[in-house]
Amino acid sequence: MGYWNSRGLRGSTFEEFINFSIELYRQKGLATIQKIPTPITPVQYDKAERTIGLAYFGQKSTVDYIGAVQGVPVCFDAKETSRKSLPIQNIHQHQIEFMKDFRAQNGLAFLIVRFTFCNEVYLLPFEALENFWDAAQKDGRKSVPYDAFDKKYMIKINAGGQVHFLEAISAYYSEIAKK
Repeated sequence: MGYWNSRGLRGSTFEEFINFSIELYRQKGLATIQKIPTPITPVQYDKAERTIGLAYFGQKSTVDYIGAVQGVPVCFDAKETSRKSLPIQNIHQHQIEFMKDFRAQNGLAFLIVRFTFCNEVYLLPFEALENFWDAAQKDGRKSVPYDAFDKKYMIKINAGGQVHFLEAISAYYSEIAKK
């Protein structure tokens, strides 16, 4: 069970950049994507200050974001790592199941991953993630190496903090449409 002041809130600055981008996409009519809040149960609450001192994640969430990009349903989770790989332990079984079900309904499911060691961001299609997940469950590699992230899914971040992920989604959609 994760706690409010635990590792569960890593990457919140990165998510703020994504949220900023989502709002710009909405204003331009390019996408409607919503951040899905993680349900928490407060344990320590200061009524005078109206602040939560300690809380735990009460139930499993799905993914960080759900929406539509120019009519195409999308769901994704944002991950950040300082390593040269994305640890599989940062992804949960219920997220894999949700993304698998989402893909079965012809939606696009993926991760947006930021590597802080090189300040690069990539879209990782669910199909690639699922291969690494399945291998890890069979005592294979327990992470997705940096080199496994396809350069065609690289996402630019401008100086103002906008994460330009629509181009990567378009590339992913084109790959899916070919199959």
